[in-house]
Amino acid sequence: MEIIAKILIAFVALEHLYIAYFEMFAWETIGKKTFKSIPGDLFRPTKALAANQGLYNGFLVAGLVWSFFISDVSWSFNVAAFFLGCVIVAGIYGAITADRKIFFTQAAPAILALTVLLFAYKF
Repeated sequence: MEIIAKILIAFVALEHLYIAYFEMFAWETIGKKTFKSIPGDLFRPTKALAANQGLYNGFLVAGLVWSFFISDVSWSFNVAAFFLGCVIVAGIYGAITADRKIFFTQAAPAILALTVLLFAYKF
């Protein structure tokens, strides 16, 4: 169960690494393909805003990856749970304010990872 939890955490981290990449460096290309509801002429003027969002996604990645390098099981669990919780909150907020798809693409995988993590270490 611990291995499955780590695989799911790694998946969430990789997903957010991709999001950080395209928000910071490919907003005008991948961003346009991803966010079709945003008019194309708004991508250039919102590039700095997207890069800022990407940086925050990068921090989520850093926290999730950090949890793999902590040797104390309890501390590793807490760090992973905290950062998964951050992803869940961000995904729910994004679903409410931007696009319902965000719940399924970001929050749901993190909820699954957190659930498995809880079962692996707490039950």
